Amino acid sequence: MTTLHEIALTCPICRHMFRSQAVVSTSLLGKRTDFHERFAEPQPLPYYVHTCGRCGYSGDRQDFGDEAAVNLAVMEHVWDELAPNLSRQPFTGSDKYEFAAKVAMWQGAPPRRVAELFLRAAWCCVDEGDIEAERYFRRYAAWGFEDALSAQDVARAERPVLTYLTGELWRRIGDVEHARVWFERVSSEIASAKTQQTQKWIVDAARCQRDTPREWFWHGEARSVA
Repeated sequence: MTTLHEIALTCPICRHMFRSQAVVSTSLLGKRTDFHERFAEPQPLPYYVHTCGRCGYSGDRQDFGDEAAVNLAVMEHVWDELAPNLSRQPFTGSDKYEFAAKVAMWQGAPPRRVAELFLRAAWCCVDEGDIEAERYFRRYAAWGFEDALSAQDVARAERPVLTYLTGELWRRIGDVEHARVWFERVSSEIASAKTQQTQKWIVDAARCQRDTPREWFWHGEARSVA
């Protein structure tokens, strides 16, 4: 079971004080082929990010309060592009992650960080049953991960996993040929012979999704694609 508690936050843009819910504890049940984590209900993902109901500024808990630094350009973007969407309230998880991804872009966050936020927006859409928005956010996530990989902004040991994830995102979007290209790159991203055995699971996962794509579920930390 996922346990939540109420927290008090102060928006660094409009100084609005509001209350939000945050995750105290939860139990991981496993991960899907795109690493979408599944937990005991309620799903905690929407509660890891918070949105100000007055201006729309969004981010993690540490993005709020006196220590959060927000420059004038970001403030203008928030008022011009997020505030007009406040009629969406109550915000869904995908709303909050979309807003947070935009704030991260305006703040000049690395492509990987922005991509991760868009990916989480897509995961929320799965639970919300919004297929069109899910594909939209997956596309932005895939582009962001591609940019991060191209810019060498990914640790060597993480590159095979992120390359596989990029392929899996394109597969779920429906671009099979693009997905296949990324799946075929996974084995070439293995750092060294020393890491081949420990990362064999991701090579096997990429091969499976390239040749006979299907959905499977990794239970807990188990990594089996048999």
